[in-house]
Amino acid sequence: MRCGPKAVVASGHPLVSEAAAEILRAGGNAFDAVVAAGFVSAVVEPTLTSLGGGGLLVGHSEEFGQDLFFDFFVDTPGAGRRLPREYLDFTPVAVQFSDSSQEFIVGLGAVAVPGTLQGLLHIRQRLGRMPLVALVEPGKQAALGHEVNRQQAHFLSLLEPIMTRSAAGRALYAPDGVLLQAGDRLVNSEYAGFLERVAVEGGRGFYHGELAAAIDRDMETQGGLLTRQDLARYRVHERAPLRFPYRNHELVTAARPSLGGTLIGRSLAMLEQEAGADGDDDEAERLARLVDVQRRIDSLREETVIDDTARLSADGEAPLFSRGTTHISIADRWGNCASMTCSNGEGSGYFAPGSGVMLNNMMGEDDLHPGGFHVDPPGRRVLSMMSPSLLCRDGRVILVIGSGGSKRIRTALIRVICEVVDGRRSVAAAVCAPRLHWDGTVIQLEPGLAEPVVQCLAALAPLRVWSRQDVYFGGVHGVVPGCCGAGDPRRGGAVVEV
Repeated sequence: MRCGPKAVVASGHPLVSEAAAEILRAGGNAFDAVVAAGFVSAVVEPTLTSLGGGGLLVGHSEEFGQDLFFDFFVDTPGAGRRLPREYLDFTPVAVQFSDSSQEFIVGLGAVAVPGTLQGLLHIRQRLGRMPLVALVEPGKQAALGHEVNRQQAHFLSLLEPIMTRSAAGRALYAPDGVLLQAGDRLVNSEYAGFLERVAVEGGRGFYHGELAAAIDRDMETQGGLLTRQDLARYRVHERAPLRFPYRNHELVTAARPSLGGTLIGRSLAMLEQEAGADGDDDEAERLARLVDVQRRIDSLREETVIDDTARLSADGEAPLFSRGTTHISIADRWGNCASMTCSNGEGSGYFAPGSGVMLNNMMGEDDLHPGGFHVDPPGRRVLSMMSPSLLCRDGRVILVIGSGGSKRIRTALIRVICEVVDGRRSVAAAVCAPRLHWDGTVIQLEPGLAEPVVQCLAALAPLRVWSRQDVYFGGVHGVVPGCCGAGDPRRGGAVVEV
């Protein structure tokens, strides 16, 4: 079936997708749209992302005829300041789940140098065509009041001890002493005012001005490492994306600081070597091969050097919360494509004064620091598993794709890519297909596979079959340029066509 030219957006929240669509209708391109979506996402998905976090974008610019990778992930802090570990506000917080609890490390000592705000501004300056004031407006309107949906209410309830750790957090998320529920109205008037200032001054206040000075004072007096010098020297890096062949396709994905892109590329190479010449295997064979490749990739962790202090670490026991990450995929009618993944970790609980912006807790994320906490010098780009990607064929982008989900990002994306390429499924069917993840000891498996397929997997390794699809397995949002999109139901996915 031949599809007519249209723009398509897929994200993890209806208001995020609609904001991007609004910009596309007004004549903006995919990069304008992804910037506007980023400003909205930071207020309507507050447990997953923030302007005080970090992100990565892989895109295709039709105007420049090239694929692009923008790295605006976080840096290690501490330029000009060294506090003994015992003075840091680096605090474990217990988060209670239905049948157990999990600890996350938060506080001012867990804050890395944020990059998301500067990243969005850099994308607009380099590739956008609309004025900044138009791109912040949807975020401003959402901040003045929007209804909390069921997905975000669930995340708020999980992370309540972090989201309400400070007076600023309690005022936002428990304004009457009771945590916001689905259907309640969330108002972040400070964020709306902050976006008004951003529209005029860009990121100068946050990275160089009065707000930077206020953050620095709080950090110095309350046990944080982030300094004005850290903020002032932060830079977005434009890097060459990685390219990996897979059958008659090519995956364009994130390079360092992403580890995920490399792991996905290695996995696809192994899958292609082991599959039949035409890849026309049944689902049981494809999934058995996928488990084998996941196990082999994990076995490389002891011999694959990531940098001079760290090595790939094992997934270990499956965490209960899948880290604060969200993804946006956009393709416009002119051939531009944007795949952007952003994260705030679980958030530090600390808000930049008067901004409505919670800063990240990336220095407390154990899977981002396999060599140990606070061992790297200031200014080093932190590693990430985020893997925004483009799948191409014959020189054209046929799928814009990415996911949240920490260490499950790579397995979620590989599963969808293989279902599209080898299973010949639509992007919607591939996104909704049951997923599996080798966690180091057990195959974690979603329900919905035929019993013979399940039995085939059970013969390979210990198997845990979940009772329902779950956000643990990622949130893949994908777009087929000019045609259609798929938002992952596991993470409140929403698609808008323009």
